[in-house]
Amino acid sequence: MRPYGERWRAPYACDPWDSRGRLYPEAVSPTRSDFQRDRDRIIHSSAFRRLKHKTQVFVYHEGDHFRTRLTHTIEVSQIARALARSLGLDEDLAEALALSHDLGHTPFGHTGEDTLDECMAAYGGFDHNAQALRIVTRLERRYAAYDGLNLTWETLEGLVKHNGPLLDPEGRPTLRYEARGVPLAILEYNSQQDLELSSHASGEAQAAAIADDIAYDAHDIDDGLRAGLFEIDDLREVPFLDELLREIDGRWPGLDLSRRIHELTRRVITRFVEDVVAQSESRIEALKPAKAEDIRQAGETTVGFSKEMREADAGVKRFLYAHMYRHPKVMAVRARADDVLRDLFRRFTGEPDLMPDEWRTDLPEDETRLARRVSDYIAGMTDRYAILEHRRLFDVTPDLR
Repeated sequence: MRPYGERWRAPYACDPWDSRGRLYPEAVSPTRSDFQRDRDRIIHSSAFRRLKHKTQVFVYHEGDHFRTRLTHTIEVSQIARALARSLGLDEDLAEALALSHDLGHTPFGHTGEDTLDECMAAYGGFDHNAQALRIVTRLERRYAAYDGLNLTWETLEGLVKHNGPLLDPEGRPTLRYEARGVPLAILEYNSQQDLELSSHASGEAQAAAIADDIAYDAHDIDDGLRAGLFEIDDLREVPFLDELLREIDGRWPGLDLSRRIHELTRRVITRFVEDVVAQSESRIEALKPAKAEDIRQAGETTVGFSKEMREADAGVKRFLYAHMYRHPKVMAVRARADDVLRDLFRRFTGEPDLMPDEWRTDLPEDETRLARRVSDYIAGMTDRYAILEHRRLFDVTPDLR
């Protein structure tokens, strides 16, 4: 029986009452849909709680007002729900995907992922989407009947494929994975439950993916300005942002900086969201999807930016790359964070008994699987815990400020 008060869904939305199910079958809840249950399981997971102390660009010493993985995730979730509601998609599935999209990220932002990928280069590399899948299917150990969270097929599919297909129609890795192949963790799970890696993901997953892009642009502008990495008028080199600043200054001349920043970031989000809704509605009208599978088989992304806004998004990201992600201050912190994680990886692979009890139980003899165990342990660390572990094991720990 469907719960009272369910929202309307378009025919092309994923229907939780017609889900492809879970790897381990469970009874239907009388009060929540399967996608609501997925969302709740993600929120109650240990990996989700750890996002509070994992950073995006800055490490935790930088201050309480900068985004963490958790605050970013909440912002992505809000945008994803707004897009899903406007397009008639299932809001709960879009929210579950937004809430889970960063579960596989390492400590120290993108630095940590790059470092761990290099450390794991001889053992299959490190990919945060594959790591998120490992977390929700294996590493979370909360339930008596199974490892992982036993999420629905639709949530797992969206988690793995929200950025597009991993294989082409002939079964070859798509461009993103062309050089190194699809991560083993994804292929291993796919052999148990086929996630159809050569098709696009659902509209809900596409909404969560574009919401991530929108949130990144807005909050990295905000954080970069508040950190003093660039000035607000430096943003005028991006035509899209210059137009928004002219609009703000024309309406509120002399506005104080804090309000000016907020007015800018809220307009960035609004313009992007309105564009995605309009562009996606146009694509849906042309496609005329009668079911969720039609979105998956469309051969291209259905939920996304117009050409104009794709260029605006690219312009914002080019600016942030040059002025924020590669800023000397950020690069200096990245170098020290890199040292911390490399030290930890070398120490734990050489002396795995130094890991906590639950991680050194039944240690694999195979070198590759041992490296993956160490990688799982390090990837799950918060920034603060990684620093504490380094201090426990080494005489000198870099100052990450």
